[in-house]
Amino acid sequence: MLRSTIGRLRVVGWLEGASYLLLLFIAMPLKYAMGHPEMVEVVGMAHGILFVLFCAAATHAAFANKWPITRLFAAFISSVLPFGPFVFDARFLKED
Repeated sequence: MLRSTIGRLRVVGWLEGASYLLLLFIAMPLKYAMGHPEMVEVVGMAHGILFVLFCAAATHAAFANKWPITRLFAAFISSVLPFGPFVFDARFLKED
């Protein structure tokens, strides 16, 4: 799976999506409801790195597979929406 640009994008997308959900639904409530900001620091940094990797992997996959610009735009939009990378994977990457 990691040998193709699409495979790498799918793996990074799943990791980025999971880190975003972890940040939104676990780390942020711990910070604001219970006063424990430590988890946001760790998960936030991991998510930031994975976000950049997802954008880079999407750009690489777009150029390598000659995607239309609308598909690359959809990848970028999906990276900022909760559950977005999972929807993008199911909608656009399973067929590739």
